Amino acid sequence: MSATSRIPAAMTVAEFLAWNAPDGSERWELVEGQPRAMAPSSPRHGAIAAQVARLLGNHLVASQLECTVIIEPGVQPRVRADINVRIPDLGVTCAPIGPDDRLLREPLVLIEILSPSNTTETWGNVWSYTTIPSVQEILVVHVAEERADLLTRQSDGIWPENPVRLAPGDEVVLASIGFTAPLSAIYARAP
Repeated sequence: MSATSRIPAAMTVAEFLAWNAPDGSERWELVEGQPRAMAPSSPRHGAIAAQVARLLGNHLVASQLECTVIIEPGVQPRVRADINVRIPDLGVTCAPIGPDDRLLREPLVLIEILSPSNTTETWGNVWSYTTIPSVQEILVVHVAEERADLLTRQSDGIWPENPVRLAPGDEVVLASIGFTAPLSAIYARAP
């Protein structure tokens, strides 16, 4: 029997969290009740994600904020929450994390590294993140070029119609955690 045939047709979040994926990995997310495998990251994608995590982590320590950067956290959108678990590349939370927690319940900032091969899936995830009440900012960093898109929840709780596009020479500002860095710093170690 192939691994594909052992993937359930539909499942809830509780079933998904208890499920042992047929390939033995945890690189799966639950999209509208359907388990979806996630391909391994390219070296450039991984290097960008690692650099963003380092920059954010260093900032949080220097600022003495009681916040944590999490790599590939499971997050649960608020809309259709019983059948969705999405996996951003990075998340920042200032809420306590229990040793047995499987999902990041109160993410403040979510970051996706956008590869040309996963554009549709990544933007689908971004829009689902906007339903999470605690999320204040979503940063989408592009792999193929030095560019990012930043969505910031407005003071009235509404998300903007379009992200702010960041290009070379721009700064990335994540106001919810007081973070500012040149966009070029994110790509400093990318091959």
